[in-house]
Amino acid sequence: MTELESLREQLRDFAAERDWDRFHSPKNLAMALAVEAGELLETFQWLTEDETRSLAPETLAAASDEVADVLLYLIRLSDKLGIDMIAAANRKLLANAGKYPADKARGNSKKYTEF
Repeated sequence: MTELESLREQLRDFAAERDWDRFHSPKNLAMALAVEAGELLETFQWLTEDETRSLAPETLAAASDEVADVLLYLIRLSDKLGIDMIAAANRKLLANAGKYPADKARGNSKKYTEF
């Protein structure tokens, strides 16, 4: 069992032990994921670009907690939808490689439709 599969199983057990499965619809999980992503974003609010590259220990700890929340909700949502996250990420990475060839995208922040 991979670490990702282990996390998925732990989340299933965690929700089952609390009778939360009935609340974990894809819609609710997607909304919770968005909230947690917003909380992650909040840890960077008002920081300069340089400050975000070397976070104070307490800010790094807060960001770490929010990253964990985002990951856990993403795993739970993917489980509910039957999505293999690793396979989906690999497909997306291949698609992005086609959209953003290195010779055109290197050092460029434009969207692929603007090359």
